[in-house]
Amino acid sequence: MAITEETSFQVLSIVDKCDGQADVAQKLGFSLGKVNFIVKALVDKGLVKMTNFATSDKKRNYKYLLTPEGINEKLALTEKFIMRKQAEYEQLQQQLAETRAQYDNIKKVS
Repeated sequence: MAITEETSFQVLSIVDKCDGQADVAQKLGFSLGKVNFIVKALVDKGLVKMTNFATSDKKRNYKYLLTPEGINEKLALTEKFIMRKQAEYEQLQQQLAETRAQYDNIKKVS
């Protein structure tokens, strides 16, 4: 299973604000297995680090923190996301203008 930039962006955007993988999975609507796979890959890349909750008695409860590399990756992915959405917005504006022009032409003929 390949991890897309979109998926990495989604996880990096919230992982440090969540209380473990189950919380990430619930907020993103992903399965726990998918989140486990993604988080492990992000940890392996050095973008996220895991720390135990200081107040938890359960060894399975971890807090995720973005590393400096993870913050840089989040910034880069955010910039790409904004550029992609800006291009989509401009395309929709063009389609809207074309549709209005078609409507105006039909209205003139009628």
